[in-house]
Parts: sequence; C-alpha cells; structure tokens
Amino acid sequence: MPEHEAGGTPTLEVRDFLRRRREQIAQRWADEPLFRTVFTVSRDEAVEAGKAVVDALAQVADAHRVEDPDAAGFTEVREQLARMGATRSRAGLSTTQMSSELAALLPPAENLLVADLDQASPELLRECSVTLGVLMGTLRLVAMQTALSEGQALIDRQRLQLLEVATPVIKLWDGIVAVPLIGTLDSARSQVVMETLLNAVVDQHARFAILDITGVPTVDSLVAQHLMKTVAAARLMGAECVVSGIRPAIAQTIVHLGLDLGTVKTRASLADALGYCLHELGANIVNAVPDGAGRR
Repeated sequence: MPEHEAGGTPTLEVRDFLRRRREQIAQRWADEPLFRTVFTVSRDEAVEAGKAVVDALAQVADAHRVEDPDAAGFTEVREQLARMGATRSRAGLSTTQMSSELAALLPPAENLLVADLDQASPELLRECSVTLGVLMGTLRLVAMQTALSEGQALIDRQRLQLLEVATPVIKLWDGIVAVPLIGTLDSARSQVVMETLLNAVVDQHARFAILDITGVPTVDSLVAQHLMKTVAAARLMGAECVVSGIRPAIAQTIVHLGLDLGTVKTRASLADALGYCLHELGANIVNAVPDGAGRR
C-alpha cells in the first residue's frame, strides 16, 4: 500500500502529509511576507516558527477538528500568532492585509500536497485539498481572533493609562490631597478615582482628601453613588473627604434627583475646601495686606 493511503480518510491523509512535509512547508513559509517580516533575526527562526505552526495543524487534523478554532492544537501557537499579529499591526498593516498574508500560506502548502499525493486518485486529491484549505482557513480565523483580542487588550491597557493620567492626585498641604476631576465620570473612571485617591491617602498620610468636580459637566445618580462610595472608602482609611466645585446647576440637579449628600462635606470651590481643611488642621489663614494699604 502506498504511504499516502495509510491515513484512510482525507483528514488523516492531510495529517500525515503535514508530518511528512513539515520541513519543506516551513522552508517555503519562511519566504512568505508574514514570516519573513516578523522573524528578522535569522531565516532559521522563521523556519522553526513555521514548523511549530505545521505541528499545530497536524495535531488539529489528528483530532478531526479542522473547522474548530478552539481545537487544542491551536493553543500552543496562539502566543506565536499573537506576536506575529502585533508585529504586523505595528508595521501599519490592517486586519484585511494581515488576513491576505495568512491566506498566502495556503498555495505553497497546497503545491506540496499535490506533489506528495501524485499517486493518489483525483477524488482523494480533491478531498485532501479541500480539507487542507479548510484547515488553513481555520488557522486564519484563529490568527485574526488572537490579533483582535491582543488589540483589544492593548486598547484596554492604554485606556486605563489614560484614565490614570487624567486623574492626578495633588498634595496641597501636609495631610491634604486633592483630585481635580475633569470630564464625564463612568464606572471605570470612578473606580480609578477611588483607587488613586485611597493610595494617595496612604502614601501621603493624608487626613483630608478633596474631590473637586468643577470640571464635571453633569452629575446623575450614578455619579453621585460613585462619589458617596469614594467618600465612604476614604473615611474607612481614616481621611475626611470633601467634595468641592458644586455649581448651582449641579446643586439643582442633585435636589431634583432627591440625592442625599447630607453626610458629605461640600464646598463651593477648591479654595473653600482647602480653607476648611486647613482650619480643621489648626492652621491660621490671614489675608496679606499689601504694603501701603490703608495708609493715607
């Protein structure tokens, strides 16, 4: 019986082909843009990466899961595919271009398949070619899913970094810190505000924490709840929290919503809040009289 007939089914024939021609496939893939532009240290690095992908495909075929992107065989190469996708994204390639580069891996493998099964019947060759095409299509899907997932993770990390940058903690005085809030507050940002403020309370040994909402355009019930939670958390850390910057429009909104901020210290401006905190710390505040003032 010829070697290519040992598998018995198109899927197992493709598995055996991948194992027999592992080296040749990897060598051809190493010259394709996807591998050549990612693995730039040496060509051998690209070949080894190609072999790892071929092994994964053979494992998937062995499990008869050529259409399943969640097949166990793909798990081992997801990290590698993520690296490749990230590299190509940094090079400015769109997802469509990346998909085209992945699709370009099929013809070299398919040409080797035809040569490898030259003694097979036309029907078997056709079925094996279709199976290989489906398997490579699933690989493309896995690669794109991985790239998109990595891209979303990067976006999430950058968004968190932006939130942290947009939520600075300022030391106004020994024992007094302030967080000036600008823009819309949502759940994610409110969580960052709370964590940032509490860390500052601990690091600065602060007795007072000022939340200045002068730059917050609107206050709804959700924002108010977040403020209340932050105030309560600061209190548990041993710091009194003061909310400043409540403009007339926001005050009216709070009243209309029936929100109870009775347990929260509030001041009209950041200066008023700072004055209150300094007074509570026992500091005396006097207005400086310019030279010559009051003299005739």
